[in-house]
Amino acid sequence: MYKHLKRSVAALLAVGLVGTMAACGGQAGTNTGASKDSAKADTKSAQPFAGKKITVFALNHPWSDTIKASLKEFEASSGMKVDFQLIGEDQLSQKLAVQIASGAVDPDVFMYRPYMDKILYHKNGWTTPLNDYVNKDPKYDFADFAKSSIDASTIDNKITSIPVYTDQFVLYYRKDILEKNGIAVPKTMVELEAAAKKLHDPGKEFYGFVGRGQRNALVTAVSSFVFSEGGDFMKDGKAAINTPEAIKGFQLYADLIKNYGPQGVLNMSWPQAAGIFAQGKAAFYTETASVYKNTTDPEKSLVKDKIGFAQLPAGSAGTKPYSIAAWALAINSKSVNKDASWEFMQWATNKEMVLKTQRSGVPGPRNSVWSQKEGVETFPPDLAAAIQETMKIGVGHNVPEVISVGEARDAVGSVVVKAVLGEDIKAAADKANAEFQAIIDKDKTK
Repeated sequence: MYKHLKRSVAALLAVGLVGTMAACGGQAGTNTGASKDSAKADTKSAQPFAGKKITVFALNHPWSDTIKASLKEFEASSGMKVDFQLIGEDQLSQKLAVQIASGAVDPDVFMYRPYMDKILYHKNGWTTPLNDYVNKDPKYDFADFAKSSIDASTIDNKITSIPVYTDQFVLYYRKDILEKNGIAVPKTMVELEAAAKKLHDPGKEFYGFVGRGQRNALVTAVSSFVFSEGGDFMKDGKAAINTPEAIKGFQLYADLIKNYGPQGVLNMSWPQAAGIFAQGKAAFYTETASVYKNTTDPEKSLVKDKIGFAQLPAGSAGTKPYSIAAWALAINSKSVNKDASWEFMQWATNKEMVLKTQRSGVPGPRNSVWSQKEGVETFPPDLAAAIQETMKIGVGHNVPEVISVGEARDAVGSVVVKAVLGEDIKAAADKANAEFQAIIDKDKTK
């Protein structure tokens, strides 16, 4: 499909898709002396990319708002102009599919989701490997990035993007309810299930646990349960969702949402689950840390001051929550301004800018920023601690690492859905594994 798209889109968009080349900024008409020559040299030195212009496609998001607000400083120091375009998520995906697949030189830099798109983009040669860029300037301190976030942006030992916004899977809980019932914050999955069972009181519309239940959406949530039981979606390049370890993780999550969750849980993605928790109707909720404001916002939450956060409880294989690069910056392989593009990316992801974006509520990828008071003071202290610990130990993926991620998520999620509906989970896992393997095989032909 993508080969066909690449050919057809190229034909449709052959006219008008010429990239922005370095063109602005002229030279003085006459040389009036050594002082002006010196001034020019100083300006050129101070603005190494004078006359360059790059185009950036960015997600309409608080991270992008912070970057845009600081762009004039960057343009003044670098000399380049940045056409920074803010685009909604669906529109961004569509625009990239057209521009990048057609071989257009614009945008030079773009935001995308590595966990969903990096394999397709890398296989088709749409991203520029950054290995030769990341260590050019020691002050950039590439080693400061959390390993899990870089793992999530790397394929075939090629760094395909630089993470800007990260997700860590953590436990949300009601501090007041646990204290009232003399229950300690669960450290293991066994303790979590026991506490959910004890607190579950559906007659009073209070539930022991809430989480994603929609087939496709639940996959990112159940991934950490599967990892913590020693399983994964794939092993040695083959489908592995019917291993005993994976099934144990699926079963644990299915039991939590089936036995201790609200009615209609199979129709819930994270906004609905977060809403139940924010209304004070659940004791526990497992979700990415980045949506925490949906449960603590005074305008949305009835329990804003009663919520605690902790590291995901340990399964039989330990604590293995995901920690991924949710969004990242990449350079278009067709860009004619790669060095200028890297200059922008290096600035947008340096320590100072990551601190600025993190203070706006965006969990960043740099360890040093999380170790600073200024980097954590805008987050609840226990959430900041849970994020830091998860960044150290987290697994760098939370969906099957294939090209056809959406199809694969449907296959994987069906295991949990069927278990919740009372079907045999081993049979469901075997069937889903065969479907997933067929997707893997099909992707090899793309």
